[in-house]
Amino acid sequence: MRLTAFTDYSLRVLTYLALRPERRTTIAEIALAFGISEGHLMKVVHFLGRNGLLDNVRGKGGGLALARPPEAINIGAVVRLTEADAMPAECFDRDNNTCVITPACQLRKALADAVRAFYAVLEAHTLADLVVQRRSLAKILSIPVETVPMTRARSR
Repeated sequence: MRLTAFTDYSLRVLTYLALRPERRTTIAEIALAFGISEGHLMKVVHFLGRNGLLDNVRGKGGGLALARPPEAINIGAVVRLTEADAMPAECFDRDNNTCVITPACQLRKALADAVRAFYAVLEAHTLADLVVQRRSLAKILSIPVETVPMTRARSR
């Protein structure tokens, strides 16, 4: 299953913010770190804020921060939220399915099983799991290492 760019960018935003829990960050900082358009990130950030994952504050002293601790943000839940009704094949779309073999085909069942397994694996991870290599990630993203807190013990 291939994730949409929207989901990819959502996970990148959350990862970046998890590395800097002590301060607010701007869309411009995240865009620069990942080489992503600010326009694309504005949509992502607005969506994540509207869905309770980010605390978005406008104006002077504003910026972005996680609305919950990284340990409380489940990756499977984020992907389900951002992918909405992603369908791995046309036969999953009851309204627009034109595949003539759907009534006898077993591919739909196999794909449904695969999607369930995909989400089951993602649901076993939190945002905290994605940032265990804090210092390495900070270096790659050009975040001053001294501003990145040490990793806390993993709790699931």
